Amino acid sequence: MQVIALKHIIFVFIGLLCLTPLISSALALVLGVAMALLKWVPSQVNPSKWVKKLLAISIVGLGFGVSFAAAKSAALTSLPMIVVFILLTLVLALGVARVLHMDQKTAALIGSGTAICGGSAIAAVAPAIQAKPNQIAVALGCVFVLNAAALLIFPWIGHYLQLTPEQFGIWAAIAIHDTSSVVGAAEVFNAASLETATSVKLLRALAIAPVAVLAAYIYQRLQARKLEHAGSEEGTTAISSHKPQLIPTFIILYILAIVIANLLPQGEAIYSEIFTWAKRLLVVCLYLVGASLSLHTIRQAGFKPMLLATLLWVLISVASLGWILA
Repeated sequence: MQVIALKHIIFVFIGLLCLTPLISSALALVLGVAMALLKWVPSQVNPSKWVKKLLAISIVGLGFGVSFAAAKSAALTSLPMIVVFILLTLVLALGVARVLHMDQKTAALIGSGTAICGGSAIAAVAPAIQAKPNQIAVALGCVFVLNAAALLIFPWIGHYLQLTPEQFGIWAAIAIHDTSSVVGAAEVFNAASLETATSVKLLRALAIAPVAVLAAYIYQRLQARKLEHAGSEEGTTAISSHKPQLIPTFIILYILAIVIANLLPQGEAIYSEIFTWAKRLLVVCLYLVGASLSLHTIRQAGFKPMLLATLLWVLISVASLGWILA
């Protein structure tokens, strides 16, 4: 019979407390990091895996508190910026990687994660370019470390520059990698930023499909050239069998939640309750994000990949902020 350690009970108890107003978004993140550093996270729990599941539920719930008109306006206003920075990030990733003499597949994964939506984009592009497990792990490590840093740094910068909730929401949605960190930073900065940040971020996430398809096409063309040069046709079937991941289901459900809440206003009391619990669940996600961070993750990233990821992140953050303030 396995004995449950007190430290594991404390970990779960704090996680449940995150569902109450007693623990703020920022505090949840700090407590999660503390749990990871103290090694109080149960080995049976995979925080990263739970973050993906709970975040999807939380985002769908947030949709019930979003105005369709406001979401549409924020998304369409930011569309040119989204397109420009996705293309710019991908080009810079491959260009800087050449200067650093880095592996191009790792660079493509880091570029995709920075340009679109962190881990989800990396997971979509990886099979398209037949990335190896170690290349995927390195890219995920870089993106995750910077995600955690963004949660702490962005709200502080936003307050220092006196950004409006809408300005911060757009900036966070453009410059931060994962959806969890975008909505988390928006929640920490100002609850009013949440609607804008979520809408713009999910529009940006829609680029997963076209980028994955493009990556698969380019990779297959490059492989075909290599095979032609080598006088062999082996492997072409294996390459074409890899299909990019489709648009995440939670994005579709989020849009559906917005439509339902706006077309059937008589259920406002129920929608309000769902929205409230979704925000509390988001705090739990931030706690788990912090609990996922470890020294192993930081070491695994490596110097050159981490340098590339940081340079891309800083450039896009500064450029997008300049665009918003212009």
